Amino acid sequence: MEEPDPVMIRAAAAGDLDAFERLVRRYQEPVWRFLRGLVSDRALAEDLAQETFLRAFDRLDSFGFRSRFSTWLFQIARNLAVDSLRRRERRRALPWRVGPNTEPPGPDLGTELASAVSSLSPKLREALLLVEVMGFSCIEAGAILGIPDGTVKSRLFHARRQLVEWFEADDDGQVHGEV
Repeated sequence: MEEPDPVMIRAAAAGDLDAFERLVRRYQEPVWRFLRGLVSDRALAEDLAQETFLRAFDRLDSFGFRSRFSTWLFQIARNLAVDSLRRRERRRALPWRVGPNTEPPGPDLGTELASAVSSLSPKLREALLLVEVMGFSCIEAGAILGIPDGTVKSRLFHARRQLVEWFEADDDGQVHGEV
């Protein structure tokens, strides 16, 4: 992922809305794709992407160029997604909730791969999405996730292994598909 010119980042931090708009246009689609993969809900991903850019705008003056801009931005997006998933789990666990789950189902992505990826735990899924889909290195993904790059590699290994297992067998032990 190509990084923006530091001059553009400084201009946006100084209040140049055109510079910030260029940053949003550059990262809007990759951030949304990452979030969609994490939360498995198109509409929620759109809301979280908007919130990501609002937070980035509010905190742009705190970006100290100690990391890549994309790493900093994806950390914001990831934190928002994790918070959203936690809220959703707390709502589902409320004892007074009766009847079927009233939350809308996730999007019908229409592929076995999407189902397989969404079956992964959030920790495995976010590592897989950052490295395999978004193209970050393990070191960059580790910075985004706040974990060592060795942990990212371990999570990638486990995610890949679980995906292979998912495709190799379904509930009846039948071959499910090929990776």
